[in-house]
Amino acid sequence: MNSPSVLVLAGGLSHEREVSLHSGRRVATALRSQHLDVIESDVDSGLVERIATAGEVVAFPLLHGEAGEDGSLREVLALLDVPFVGSIASVSRIAFDKSIATRVVAGAGVATPVQVALPHEIFRELGAASLVAALGEQVGFPMMVKPSRSGSALGCSRVDSPEQLPAAMVAAYAYGQVAVVETFIEGTEVTVGVVDRGDGPQVLPAVEIRPESGVYDYAARYTPGATRFICPAGLDDEVADRAAQAALRVHKTLGLADLSRTDLIIDRSGEPVFLETNVAPGMTETSAMPLAIEAAGGDLGDTCAALVQNAWKRGIRAMNPTR
Repeated sequence: MNSPSVLVLAGGLSHEREVSLHSGRRVATALRSQHLDVIESDVDSGLVERIATAGEVVAFPLLHGEAGEDGSLREVLALLDVPFVGSIASVSRIAFDKSIATRVVAGAGVATPVQVALPHEIFRELGAASLVAALGEQVGFPMMVKPSRSGSALGCSRVDSPEQLPAAMVAAYAYGQVAVVETFIEGTEVTVGVVDRGDGPQVLPAVEIRPESGVYDYAARYTPGATRFICPAGLDDEVADRAAQAALRVHKTLGLADLSRTDLIIDRSGEPVFLETNVAPGMTETSAMPLAIEAAGGDLGDTCAALVQNAWKRGIRAMNPTR
């Protein structure tokens, strides 16, 4: 069977479109460095026709946010019998929703913040005033408010007092119908990647995140120079091992495939606390995943090519179950 082309999918219509396009361009360049035939495509009304005329392809989805990470695009690729890099649709759906993923991860023994999920309708009908006191009592201040289904820190707010909570909820609801309210954990923020090049999931070195502003928001994530990324993170060996094991447990518990990136806070006791996981990690020049791959002695192009090969083999096995 001939070697497939790689269909790098980026863009889409989420709030993270520009970040996705940057990720797509970087991965496309990395794959071409491995002498692979690469087709770059936005995700629009012409995608199905492009797939139909492209011949044998493996898709590399690099959409961030909804559609890209909630399983929707992956469901379509499976429907069209297109092998793709990354987790299947049902798994992605669970991982993308913080109100679900946090509970699943907690059940596997990973530390998580105290969390309450509130749909917009409930918050509106019951009234902010009646819920603020209850949230303050159960979750405590300071707290974090964020959309249940969003990325890149969009709609996220730290809340230090009851007066700030209603506005923070409104900001979160701007990005989705469900907001999660959870304990703000003081500590060191790290992100830990997991990559499976075909020989089982391997944990990459933790990346420590130090935003110059003190807040790792959208601007801090994607503005060059706005955040220091330290890799390997400045953690004691024992704490670094705990963080690695936590990320690996998240990856396995949620049934993730090929690559994931789990965000953690190392609290003052040295315990890694789960924040969220990503099935389509950013691959831009300011993203943590490529930095961690390089820190582990790997090459982004070689790693991406291995992920494509894995996906292609899965596709062959799906078409020929006896092989």
